[in-house]
Amino acid sequence: MTQRLDVETALRAAAPHELVGALRDALTTAYGATSVRLFLTDYGGTVLRSCDSSGRGEDSLPVSGSAEGRALGSQEPREQQVPRGDETDHHLPVTVRGDRIGILTVRLPRDRCAPEVLDELRYVADLLGREILVAERDTDVYQRARRVSRLTLAAEMQWQLLPARAYTEESFALGAQLEPAYAVHGDSFDWTADADALMLTVTNGMGEGIEASLLTHLAVNALRNARRAGISLADQAALADQAVYDHYRGASYVSTLLLRIDRATGRMQAIDAGSPQLWRMREKSIERVPIEAQMPLGMFEESHYAPQEFTLAPGDRLIFVSDGVYETMSPLGERYAERALARAIHATSLLPAAMVPRAVLRDVAEYRDAESLDDALVLCLDWFGDDH
Repeated sequence: MTQRLDVETALRAAAPHELVGALRDALTTAYGATSVRLFLTDYGGTVLRSCDSSGRGEDSLPVSGSAEGRALGSQEPREQQVPRGDETDHHLPVTVRGDRIGILTVRLPRDRCAPEVLDELRYVADLLGREILVAERDTDVYQRARRVSRLTLAAEMQWQLLPARAYTEESFALGAQLEPAYAVHGDSFDWTADADALMLTVTNGMGEGIEASLLTHLAVNALRNARRAGISLADQAALADQAVYDHYRGASYVSTLLLRIDRATGRMQAIDAGSPQLWRMREKSIERVPIEAQMPLGMFEESHYAPQEFTLAPGDRLIFVSDGVYETMSPLGERYAERALARAIHATSLLPAAMVPRAVLRDVAEYRDAESLDDALVLCLDWFGDDH
């Protein structure tokens, strides 16, 4: 326990850009570690990028097919111990409330690999994840390290707008992904949870490049401003609609799907203000949730919105998709939503929510069998209920 406290103290005292170096020194002293490396998940979720104090680590590992990637997927460090002669590599998930940040690899002598040591290293990996989130306010090291290539300016703006890509707690779990990760411009998502409700929005700003990103930024921040004022879902939509219209006068608008889920009852209010679709998997049944279409935000002056109500059952999985997913065409001219989307939802039913969006988007890419520059967004929500 004293060793763990020493490591924790060293991490908390380290400069934001020196977390990896400080951790390496502390683990060497406390546990005899001979190698300590941090790998961060890239923006596309397909590569693990090495990270050092410069943020310019050159090494990359595939998430699919590497021991580190398997540890990221399983989230079980005890299953990913790789012998290295008289030493063993321990691949420890760096995860914060379900958001899979990366992998911490610690190489220890065999005689130091006691179960209690591994428990302490798991704690250290969790602590490192939280310290990275705090440090990102003050340094670009960790955001720089997770880039396989340069982001477009529009993509930079969109990623800075987003909350965490995944979250897990007792009553629900969610995961989301945007593509093309390094060139996305108009698609976005937002969520927040408090004691009473979970609120979600999935947004698709019209246009391309910077203009689409600016439009989405205005809409998302208008929705956040209204939400934080504590007003109803309908009024949130109306105020955001007015903010977009006041600026663009109807020349540009935002398609948005807004949800509020009561945590105690599972009652869900939904407003469909545009193109994002909602699908539900209940047991083995998969169907699109029939929400009445209303005007996109900013299309007309003083639009009024009325939520519809549904009830979620424990075990329900909700899949949100933008038009860049369901409108994708196969080489034979069949829309992805006609049959392939339901197949993909079923095929990913055993995956945790955090891994579903990446798997569905990979299926979309294979379905169209061609490069696409259209934005595509998938968000998965698993509802467990308060009795979970």
